[in-house]
Amino acid sequence: MEIHEIVSAIEGILFASGEPVPVSRLTNILELDDGAVEYALRKLESHYNEGNRGIRLLRIEDSVQLCSAPEYAEVIRQILEKRRTPQLSPTALEVLAIVAYFQPVTRAYVESVRGVDSSYTVATLQSRGLIEPCGQLQVPGRPTLFQTTKAFLRAFGVTRLDELPILPEVEDDSEAHAQLKSAIEALQEEQATAEAQEELEIGAENGALDVPDVLGADGEPNSPGLLEPL
Repeated sequence: MEIHEIVSAIEGILFASGEPVPVSRLTNILELDDGAVEYALRKLESHYNEGNRGIRLLRIEDSVQLCSAPEYAEVIRQILEKRRTPQLSPTALEVLAIVAYFQPVTRAYVESVRGVDSSYTVATLQSRGLIEPCGQLQVPGRPTLFQTTKAFLRAFGVTRLDELPILPEVEDDSEAHAQLKSAIEALQEEQATAEAQEELEIGAENGALDVPDVLGADGEPNSPGLLEPL
């Protein structure tokens, strides 16, 4: 296949899919090596970016997806009359931060960190596609392990987990509590700076989520249950 044919084939596959497609899947379907597919993806990405097109190529970990350009988000929203996704509660954001930074984790681990029952919140995050089961812990009872999803990455405007704000290692419980608190604040900042990225998700199955403020003006948690000491 000529390069223009490869680019067109990839564009058609991504358009028809509507969801992230692993690059390895593209190489298998097109029977090409990784280098050829990556070159074609760069050509397609450049075509969209330099031509001021209404489509963008979005990279999510080892997958790619076609999304609308953020500068046209408002007019697209008006056409689709898309309702905004319900906001995450402070409790949900707290649980999500624990899973994101310490994954894979069990529900029991989340509850040991928070000090309260978290079964409802874990189920809610799972139903929204932000976390997912990824196996079972090899201990009596075989509890389910959870990890974040690609929808989580899209919601916070990052392509890989290592792009999240760094959570430093700590030596005592009080410092760990403070660092987890800082991590949640950092996730909020990531969400604020990723507003443009969020608009890319119009038309995608799992859109980005708005996250409310976790802390009040005095720097304290908005709810008594937020960030219990470790």
